Amino acid sequence: AFYQVNTEMAEKLYQTAIDFAELREDDVVIDAYSGIGTIGLSVAKHVKEVYGVEVIPEAVENSQKNASLNGITNAHYVCDTAENAMKNWLKEGIQPTAILVDPPRKGLTESFIKASAQTGADRIAYISCNVATMARDIKLYQELGYELKKVQPVDLFPQTHHVEAVSLLVKE
Repeated sequence: AFYQVNTEMAEKLYQTAIDFAELREDDVVIDAYSGIGTIGLSVAKHVKEVYGVEVIPEAVENSQKNASLNGITNAHYVCDTAENAMKNWLKEGIQPTAILVDPPRKGLTESFIKASAQTGADRIAYISCNVATMARDIKLYQELGYELKKVQPVDLFPQTHHVEAVSLLVKE
């Protein structure tokens, strides 16, 4: 499973996204591209429910084991594509108030962006390792009624050209 190698800065990256999302105890959070559950599990004790999705079966198993080992019972992980999971959760009546996304370098798919926007979630915190695909995705979110409120770079790879970025989108 994927894991950020610079753990000290990864913690700052994830905390920035969590702070941007301004999570509350009554929030229902989607953790898309959840990996081993690092972000979702770190917020689970502070929100009502967390629903995570990842396409790598071993990562989903790890997130479920991590939840169990940490006594977290309100975090639910599925192995699926993010867009399919989002559509299924909507059909099941799961209404997220906040969405946390941390996609691969290629960014989000248009179908995921549309499905996530259909939820009407108040806030979307977007972590990206590719500012070009993040900008492309933010543009589509803006067309779908979300406003970009802020962006914060986080340097996980000092002395390289790579930089992570966190953005906050809020439903208009």
